[in-house]
Amino acid sequence: MDLKKLERLQNRLKDRLTFLPLKGEVSRVAGCDASFPGGMTLGVCVVLGYPSLDVVEVSYSLLKTHFPYIPTFLSFRELPSLMQAYRNLKHKPDLILVDGQGIAHPRGMGIASHLGIIIGKPVIGVAKSRLFGNFDGDVPDERGGFVHLKHEGKVIGAVVRTRKGVKPVFVSPGNLITVEDSVKWVLKLTGRYRLPEPVRIADRYSRTLL
Repeated sequence: MDLKKLERLQNRLKDRLTFLPLKGEVSRVAGCDASFPGGMTLGVCVVLGYPSLDVVEVSYSLLKTHFPYIPTFLSFRELPSLMQAYRNLKHKPDLILVDGQGIAHPRGMGIASHLGIIIGKPVIGVAKSRLFGNFDGDVPDERGGFVHLKHEGKVIGAVVRTRKGVKPVFVSPGNLITVEDSVKWVLKLTGRYRLPEPVRIADRYSRTLL
């Protein structure tokens, strides 16, 4: 395991990222989540109809874990199982949300970005905590309040309050979507809970399967 080699790979992949306003109809959205039971990786992909947010399909993959937990290299640990779960889907989504980072990553290549490059679909990273970047001031304590997450003056994501009185989430585009559209869609897909429904339901199914 050569981390320097993997860093170079991440830096090369970063050059392939594209950030565009989301166009076309969104009729299906997906949430992806990975967990690690007993030396295995359980990857789960849940497809929901939009705007109903009813579950259309659930796919999962259980593979042996071959990569240790190393911050900023999580995609190498999680993607094999998540990709297998995604490939097994019969109903491919138009937009995907991943429990993790997009470009709010030291090398701009979190799991949402890595996945977005591989599958060529718009992907958003939604994380519960900050990995990279800084923000000024407090996030307004109201649904939809947000402040930009920046690195060296460049906007790489947003800290978003999805519900009044709860901790914000850290949103960053993975690929083929902008920061602005990422925030908009995270809010569109969030209901009564802190996390957007695709990610929350993927996590729920992951716990059930475990």
